[in-house]
Amino acid sequence: MAGIYVHIPFCKDKCAYCDFASYPREIKKAEAYFACLYKEIKSRAEMLKDYTFDTIYFGGGTPSFVDPKYIYGAMNLITQLFKISKNPEITLEVNPGTIDEEKLAVYKKAGINRFSIGLQSSNNEMLRKLNRVHTAEDYISACKLLKGYNLSADVMIGLEGQKIADVKDSIDFALSGGVNHISVYALQPEEGTPMYGRYLNGDLPDADEVADMYAFAVDYLKQKGYLRYEVSNFAKPGFESRHNLNYWKRGQYIGFGVAASSFIGERRFTNTEIIDDYVRCLLSNHYAEIFSEEIEGDERKFEYIMLALRTTRGIVFKEYKNTFGSEFLQDFSAKIAAMQDYLDITDESVRIKDEYLYVQNNIIINFMD
Repeated sequence: MAGIYVHIPFCKDKCAYCDFASYPREIKKAEAYFACLYKEIKSRAEMLKDYTFDTIYFGGGTPSFVDPKYIYGAMNLITQLFKISKNPEITLEVNPGTIDEEKLAVYKKAGINRFSIGLQSSNNEMLRKLNRVHTAEDYISACKLLKGYNLSADVMIGLEGQKIADVKDSIDFALSGGVNHISVYALQPEEGTPMYGRYLNGDLPDADEVADMYAFAVDYLKQKGYLRYEVSNFAKPGFESRHNLNYWKRGQYIGFGVAASSFIGERRFTNTEIIDDYVRCLLSNHYAEIFSEEIEGDERKFEYIMLALRTTRGIVFKEYKNTFGSEFLQDFSAKIAAMQDYLDITDESVRIKDEYLYVQNNIIINFMD
């Protein structure tokens, strides 16, 4: 099984922390963009004819900001041109305040069955500082509208002025919407964003405070029946994101649209982030790839390790051997010995101990040569 990702780069406004390919002032280019997006989808059909796709994910940007006819058009093409599994997970990212009954009717017709809602915080002042375009009350309205669907919510930690009590309030508020899945992301102040200036000024919680917020979130969500299955992701049993699990299992996926990445065979490739360049390439009957590489040898193993150790499942020895034809414990005996205090090793698998998962990058890097 494989996954499909569709990038919608348009949004109502730019969040203070966002360094993704999202463009609030480019909506006038939507018609041309989606015409080229559809062309890209069609052009990949022959290459992907032997794949069966189990998940489809519309991300952004804010997919729920654009006219829903574009989402329907993309889904219509995908279902016509590609083999889709009998029970696919089809996710649309939405921001509260950008969805209504008319849009939902089109999404339902398109086959969307899962919605990922960007709450971030239940505190309206914190939302204002993030330059979010919604209020906490808008989140509740969106959840009421989407009642009966498989719902996920995003919550951020490490926000300006945020304390553990605020994290608890946001989690409680998110769960009150009836979500089956919740993602808890630590704010990453990226250079070039307004948030980066606040980081330099010391206005944000320090690393130890954020780590405490994360530890609280893990324990509190567990009490509520939401189990961590990846560093930032928690779900009721059976409601894990199948699309994201495919990434972490180093599964195959194709990405359509600006900035979309793909992994097919052993080739990774990524499209340009610039809408005008993307449109120009597709209109000239060329792909808009700006990066492509073949993954070979030990790099394949490291990718597998890096992705698997992000999850609470870790590296399953049988799966590793089936993939690479060798024994993990033998291939990395010296690395494992050096890291054994941070690892939980059984006869079947190895994973990072729960208390160290938040700093998994510091452990994973030791498996690189």
